Amino acid sequence: MSDGTEVTLDHGHVAIAAITSCTNTSNPSVMLAAGLLAKKATEKGLTRKPWVKTSLAPGSRVVVDYYESSGLTPYLEKLGFNLVGFGCTTCIGNSGPLDPAISDAVFKDGLALVSVLSGNRNFEGRINPDVRMNYLMSPPLVIAYAITGTMDFDMLNDPLGTSPDGQPVFLRDIWPTSAEINAAVESSVQSDMFRHTYETIFDGDERWRSLDTPSGARFAWDDDNSTYIHRPPFFDGMPTEPTPLSDIAGARVLALLGDSVTTDHISPAGMIAPSSPAGEWLSSSGVERKDFNSYGSRRGNHEVMIRGTFGNVRLRNQLAPGTEGGFTLHLPEGEETTIYDASLQYQADGVPLVVIAGKEYGSGSSRDWAAKGTILLGVKAVIAESFERIHRSNLIGMGVLPLEFTNGDNAESLGLTGHEVISVSGLDGIRAGEPMPQHLTVKADETSFEVKLRIDTPMEAEYYCHGGILHYVLRQLAR
Repeated sequence: MSDGTEVTLDHGHVAIAAITSCTNTSNPSVMLAAGLLAKKATEKGLTRKPWVKTSLAPGSRVVVDYYESSGLTPYLEKLGFNLVGFGCTTCIGNSGPLDPAISDAVFKDGLALVSVLSGNRNFEGRINPDVRMNYLMSPPLVIAYAITGTMDFDMLNDPLGTSPDGQPVFLRDIWPTSAEINAAVESSVQSDMFRHTYETIFDGDERWRSLDTPSGARFAWDDDNSTYIHRPPFFDGMPTEPTPLSDIAGARVLALLGDSVTTDHISPAGMIAPSSPAGEWLSSSGVERKDFNSYGSRRGNHEVMIRGTFGNVRLRNQLAPGTEGGFTLHLPEGEETTIYDASLQYQADGVPLVVIAGKEYGSGSSRDWAAKGTILLGVKAVIAESFERIHRSNLIGMGVLPLEFTNGDNAESLGLTGHEVISVSGLDGIRAGEPMPQHLTVKADETSFEVKLRIDTPMEAEYYCHGGILHYVLRQLAR
């Protein structure tokens, strides 16, 4: 490792152990249980494994108060669980980089490393691009796995480690009892802590108080200098009134995907890789690598977010077999390129795009950028076996057609490879307020099949006919 420590890593080893700011870090019982377990572990002479990156990021500032009151902070810090901040960290992708030597080993040897966290999100590629598997658990268990350093471990029958006198130490030896936890809560958690914290919660620190207060009724766009907030292009070229719908003709497939594609696959929230289109854009804008931050933090900048759409490092696009990440083929030439660069070429040539997927398309977090990025890439329709409810609605809200295979069809049964030229017919000439068809016809080269139009309500139809909910609302305001 970079500090000179030599370690041997294997599949299933824990690279990240984080008590992070999701629901259960506002629960004093489980947080104090973690502190008590840390105390007992250090008293038994146990330490975390050197390859485990540890952090403590409670969701409430009050946690620090009752840790201090109970005297548990030093024991957590001895195991590496130092306070790194408050709010979303590891579970939103802000875990920070691993030790460079560990990252190199992952790249060279294909190691499947693990993160354990007390969060509520563990989508592929979200926690850290070098970590392949992510497990959610209670704060005390996060500490236990930091001590073992591996998931290949039986918590009931294997010792966590050995004490200085050579005695095995099991989890049952250091797990706090309900009575101990209740006593810690009663003696350390006081109502004054909550009152004081929330009375001053908007005061901020010196850096916050020194910020200039903006003036005026409208936001002063600074597209030339800001890499966090840009004016989005959603209203560029918008006509005063909605135009009649038209069929989709001459479309190409941007991505051919499988089942359970999540909104994190479509629009990742985590770290921005330097070699990614988003990373290259930030570098060209004068942003240093250490300041890239995450997609989640830059969601106010469409230039970053569109470049990250379908950019999850674990995305598998069957149109570009053997790749992992945001890659595709630009057709008909068949050149392998990034999904973003392919979309630029298609849009320059006036070629509409479609995405083909399996079951549960858009599952996971209801992320608006999964739909916003899709439309900005030039995707006019998503054809899937089924949709997650909220993402289907979000697609309509951005003017993207959600279409479902019917009659038990799917891409495989129809022999679709993603190389086809796609047309969708049945919408031509429909105006806002007119009824929408229940089914449309898709032609993929010489193959034709029926799809169900998943615009399920009159209001959804109105949004789609306006080009999306943003255009609909703006026109309503203008009237």
